Amino acid sequence: MGFIRRWGAWVPVLVLLFWGTAAAHVEGPQPLSSFSSAGANAQPLGLTERLGGRIPLDLTFRDETGRERRLSELITGPTIILPVYYSCTNVCNYMQEGLARVLPEIKLVPGKDYRVLSLSFDERETPERAARSKRMYETVMRGKFPAGNWTFLTGDAASIHKLTDAAGFQFRRQGNDFVHPVASFVVAGDGMIVRYLYGTQFLAKDVTLALIEARQGRVGATISKMVSYCFSFDPKSKSYEFNLLRVSATVIIACVLAFAVFLVFGGKKPPAGKGQ
Repeated sequence: MGFIRRWGAWVPVLVLLFWGTAAAHVEGPQPLSSFSSAGANAQPLGLTERLGGRIPLDLTFRDETGRERRLSELITGPTIILPVYYSCTNVCNYMQEGLARVLPEIKLVPGKDYRVLSLSFDERETPERAARSKRMYETVMRGKFPAGNWTFLTGDAASIHKLTDAAGFQFRRQGNDFVHPVASFVVAGDGMIVRYLYGTQFLAKDVTLALIEARQGRVGATISKMVSYCFSFDPKSKSYEFNLLRVSATVIIACVLAFAVFLVFGGKKPPAGKGQ
């Protein structure tokens, strides 16, 4: 019974991780070959995953209020970073809106457990333009995400390229628009890249588990280890899948051992006292 009670305590956690996954779709990654190149000197395009690498935290950008912010000030724990440009009328808007719709479903505490950064890779964009984007996605979340935990950044070309290069995110200007991957990434508090998330729609469990992985990079809490044991990241689908085989095998082995212990020790009765 004690075994059942211990396993039963994890059921709410697993339910929360599956919450909001129905009818969701995640776009696959865009390979380097899917981007055209305009000549031998063209800038390379696409995304090269650099898991375990670190983004430079000494870079300075401006937030939506125009205040200078160093990344080390903003990234103090698990952080979702969305490389976008705010004037984009296509996938950048869809990606930020997709995250805005799923953030209220995540059962972690914004500001304490994680935060979100949007970063414009268009050096011409201003804090005023970033502020308009911030208001737009705050409207989508309808007050269900605490203010101050999603920051919208702009910066100069040198700082932008240092960050995107460190993340393996490659883009090119095309007229007033950009050709670029549709991807975001999650970093730990020390700037280590722990996971890339592809597409414009997000699953609550994928974001939650990526943030737990980022927390494990620094702290490694017991609950993080348990949940990571139950879920595995599938590089083909770019999503976290419930590891049914691993969990089922563990449950079966634990039950067999518990039954064996019961047979050895549970069925014995103390010897009757003398004179009875």
